[in-house]
Amino acid sequence: MKPLHARIVLAGLLGICLAAATLNSQGAGGQAAGAAPVVAPSVQTRWYKGNTHTHTINQGGDSTPDEVVRWYREHGYQFLVLTDHNLLTRVDGLNSIFALDDQFLVVQGEEVTSRSGDKPVHINGLDVQRVVKAHEGGTVVETLQGNIDGIRAVSGIPHINHPNFGWGLTTKDLEQARNYRLFEIHNGHPTVNNLGGGGVPGLEEVWDRLLSSGKVVYGMATDDAHVFKQPGNPSVSGPGRGWVSVRAPRLDPRSLMDALERGDFYASTGVVLEDVRATAKDLTVRVKVEGVTKHRIQFIGRNGAVLREAIEPAATYEFTGGEGYVRAKVIDSNGRMAWVQPVQVTRGASTAWIRDALRDLLARRS
Repeated sequence: MKPLHARIVLAGLLGICLAAATLNSQGAGGQAAGAAPVVAPSVQTRWYKGNTHTHTINQGGDSTPDEVVRWYREHGYQFLVLTDHNLLTRVDGLNSIFALDDQFLVVQGEEVTSRSGDKPVHINGLDVQRVVKAHEGGTVVETLQGNIDGIRAVSGIPHINHPNFGWGLTTKDLEQARNYRLFEIHNGHPTVNNLGGGGVPGLEEVWDRLLSSGKVVYGMATDDAHVFKQPGNPSVSGPGRGWVSVRAPRLDPRSLMDALERGDFYASTGVVLEDVRATAKDLTVRVKVEGVTKHRIQFIGRNGAVLREAIEPAATYEFTGGEGYVRAKVIDSNGRMAWVQPVQVTRGASTAWIRDALRDLLARRS
């Protein structure tokens, strides 16, 4: 397919998506589904730093909810999801003390915690409205899917936790599971086997295998913090080791969740990005340089192939059409990393502009 033809096909798809969204917002008397839509103007967005996997003394942690929330607010985070095991820690009281308009927010969540035989199956439910009963019994995939479905049933957003913890979830398991977009490629707990071993792939390799198979999934970095009373101890699951930076029009639970599901965020273990921009032609990453730290920016495509590597703090990769997808990884000279979410690439064009246009439209409607 020639590049122009690819853009025409994508434009038609965007027209259908935008027209359907307009029809839903206007009712039966609105714009017909086949009509050419008016693309929404760009809306003001900003980056919000947050952690989506944290425990309190209520179930799994060593500190009270207010101590946990205070740590994240005092360390420069804008949002935090509390995810105690099979328990919903309510956040209204915490927000009455700690929340501040467009500066800090606590979101309720749950780590839905199951086993299938000897395999642990853990999935975070973000912004769930009530406790999700953990699925028990059946195969790993059945347990995984049951918990995903349970989270969706209460309007939550599922993200699959530490697949290599206890060697619980294989690439095949993740390929078979449906109706999720998020999984952890980095978890700050010291015993979750992020890098794989003994013939089991690391989680970044798993990510590339899933993307290469055609599955659209986005990579999360989290703390999985349980221990706040032993600062600096690398042998315990302490805070501040992995986070996401989400681009959203405002700091509220649904805006954050929608952005995560769209892949409008990056994950990090310490690298801060100034901006990420994808167009129909290219992907650009700009790193915030701190002191004399140096960086490498890698653009990665199908099967984990490194398509380009740059040593400047800002770099652009121009799509050729054969990549399948393009994601970016930033590695700094002190070993910290950031991961930019994949852009699906067609022949000569990218679908990122569809995502951006839909983001703008949804933000305007909300």
